[in-house]
Amino acid sequence: MEQWAEAERNQVALWTPVMLGSGIAAWFMLPDPRAWGAVMLAAGAVGLAAATLADGGRVMRSIGVAALLVVAGMLLAWARAESMRARILSRPVMADMVATVDAEEQLAARQIVRLTLRPVVARDGRGRSLSLPPRIRVSLAQEDAPAGLGRRARIRLRARMMPPAGPVAPGGYDFARAAWFQGIGATGRGFSPVQVLHPADQGPGLRESLSRRIMSHVPGSAGGIAAALATGDVGGIGQSDAEAMRRAGLAHLLSVSGLHISAVVGIVMVLTIRLLALWPWLALRVRLPLLGAATGAVAAIGYTWLTGAEVPTIRSCVAAMLVLTALAMGREAMTLRLVSAGALIVLILRPEALMGASFQLSFAAITAIVALHEHHAIRRWLGPHPDWRRAGLRQLAALLLTGLVVEAALMPIAVYHFHKAGLYGALANILAIPWTTFVAMPLEMIALLLDPLGLGEPFWWLLGHALQLLLRLAHAVSAIPGSVIALSVAPGWAFGLAVVGGLWIALLRTRWRWLGIPPLAVGVLVMVAAPAPDLIVTGDGRHAAIATGQGVALLRDRAGDYMRTTLSELSGADAEPVALAEQPAAHCGQDMCVTALRRGGRRWRIAATRSGYPVPWTDLIALCRQVDIVIADRRLPDACQPHWLKLDSPALRRTGGVSIRLDPPTVRTVRQPGDRHPWSSAS
Repeated sequence: MEQWAEAERNQVALWTPVMLGSGIAAWFMLPDPRAWGAVMLAAGAVGLAAATLADGGRVMRSIGVAALLVVAGMLLAWARAESMRARILSRPVMADMVATVDAEEQLAARQIVRLTLRPVVARDGRGRSLSLPPRIRVSLAQEDAPAGLGRRARIRLRARMMPPAGPVAPGGYDFARAAWFQGIGATGRGFSPVQVLHPADQGPGLRESLSRRIMSHVPGSAGGIAAALATGDVGGIGQSDAEAMRRAGLAHLLSVSGLHISAVVGIVMVLTIRLLALWPWLALRVRLPLLGAATGAVAAIGYTWLTGAEVPTIRSCVAAMLVLTALAMGREAMTLRLVSAGALIVLILRPEALMGASFQLSFAAITAIVALHEHHAIRRWLGPHPDWRRAGLRQLAALLLTGLVVEAALMPIAVYHFHKAGLYGALANILAIPWTTFVAMPLEMIALLLDPLGLGEPFWWLLGHALQLLLRLAHAVSAIPGSVIALSVAPGWAFGLAVVGGLWIALLRTRWRWLGIPPLAVGVLVMVAAPAPDLIVTGDGRHAAIATGQGVALLRDRAGDYMRTTLSELSGADAEPVALAEQPAAHCGQDMCVTALRRGGRRWRIAATRSGYPVPWTDLIALCRQVDIVIADRRLPDACQPHWLKLDSPALRRTGGVSIRLDPPTVRTVRQPGDRHPWSSAS
């Protein structure tokens, strides 16, 4: 083992963010302080034992440091969560309030304005004072948003608010956790009229003004993409176009990250060096690449600030700074050490980012790219070649291979978070990435520079057509049969196994790296083959999705687009859901629905309320005795005793959303017994 550790000595430091991240992940996955303390004590004991047995050896020293990093990661996540502690609304309320606007976000494609508010005074419908959380988020219809809104504006409005929602069902997006780390204690919808008591001290910020300016020149979703490339604002992209970009594997182009930072830094560096080279006196006395690197660094920092400093942008900015520093020092620029340093900085500043898809996708992609191109065989293959045609073919093959490796690296993450796997993303990106980097972004930069002089219109026109071609590519790829495979919710342990296997392959260099293949393969196979649930019930009991032989049937015909999409994804279905009332096995009235499913050699009967009107208790109690599962958005009488499960409002308050398999009978719940994470215990 010492010989192996010596052979891998240059790779040991790369595991620093991995072990720190393991501690952070353990804190999020384990339920309560007792479990957190037990793991930290166990890791501390391992660290002390390794220090005692080290005797100058590299293996024990590495194990000791790794154990201490796990402890540090858990403490870091715990401290970060406690530092963000703020009051959370305990129940839905209707409030008349005066509030100060903390932030304004225009979502043009959805025709809403999203406001982050700090309430000053709030009263309920009877005029009684209400104590609201210090920071809330409210959405307004675009036509209800008056002039004068903006940061530090003071407004009066009426809003219906509720606590930040947890996952709809097991495997769903946990907005309550995200809201906790954003300091948001309630969300809701505001109603007209909205009165501006004191207008914003200044007009829209630079980011908002730039987004509006771009979208005024480039209409439609193309303008939304142009705004996303410049400011990170994706609110102007239509939902159908955004879905096509996701299905085609091009959604990463809408999130400002490494591609965009690299393009900006590269364009600024080239322009700076070329322009300064026209001054002979300076060119003979100063290293122009250093000045170009310094200008590129300033551009990267400014671009990061302009786009809102999201996690992928911060990671990319840090990486750009390290690349520019390496170039200035004459060192190799893109290495796994650079990626490791970027991950370490992000985890220290925002440990909660580890649990988000954005962090995982960003670092998985860049790690896969760098690890592939650091391999000696790839280096040798892409080395100088006397025949330029063969060299060009090799570069093209390398681009395709890189796309395939990146798709393979991102696939487990996409399956775990989005329950979908794309098949043609690598091919689409071979066209989309060069087109965006070398055509769309330079056109947009030229248009923005010339627009104040009144000369930008031809470039805006070209940019609009360039982005329309990108949208056509997205729609064409997404329309290909099998472009996206819908999968059911994958178990967390399988995802963890796939991540460990992938990191083992990417970060090691000796032949022992291939020991990562079995855990990676097992994890991916289990994720892909995970069985779909037969029944999903939301935490409020209002919505249910039932798997039929032809797809997914929804209990309520008027479920909104978000609920329909979410329940379909969690059910592992890609087709549009149908109404349960239209199914031959269902018998539905205005207020109740009874359906039957045949699973595991037996017939299961399920009854569910489907309106807010009361149902005669005598009939309801009689129905309960005839069915296996009862679902209700209200409290059911104690005499209602189905054969197996009673999912009424008291039960669902304890469990949150529920997913059920009938063969064998298995129940998964959103809320776990004893969960003491602050966003769970506060709600």
